Amino acid sequence: MLGLKHNVNLLVDYNADWPLLFLDEQRRIAEALGDVAKGIEHYGSTAVPGMRAKPILDIMVGINPLEDWEKCRVPLERLGYDYAENAGVPGHHIFGRGRDFTERTHLLHVVKYLGAPWTIGLALRDRLRGDPILCAEYVREKERAIAVAPEGRARYNELKRPYLESIKARLN
Repeated sequence: MLGLKHNVNLLVDYNADWPLLFLDEQRRIAEALGDVAKGIEHYGSTAVPGMRAKPILDIMVGINPLEDWEKCRVPLERLGYDYAENAGVPGHHIFGRGRDFTERTHLLHVVKYLGAPWTIGLALRDRLRGDPILCAEYVREKERAIAVAPEGRARYNELKRPYLESIKARLN
């Protein structure tokens, strides 16, 4: 259902339980973060019905100001998340959750509420939800990236980045 071993890249068929699993996690995060979280959204490929995806829930937590991200750290660690200090995504503070740090089930991105990462991430999700042709193109791009980089998330993300950037440019 959920979980991908460290550094392995693999797409699985869409699972109708993913939105329900997100709702459970959203509740846990909302209770843990309280007023610090201005919004908690399911985004990424598991948030797009019918789309093949890596079986990891991507969650975006919007806070304002972004400097308050430190207020999220201890509550998220209590929920089983670990801070990925060297994730290297500008404007994102990323936390992972999974089984014994060997298998990721959740990736949580703390970003500025209504800032560019928030609005672009949600616009991309919504565009993919509403455009089956674009969704199919993106799946093909992800499959190509996995064929070249079956291991190593950084390389996989690097390979699909130009395509994602071209989609994001069309969202403006």
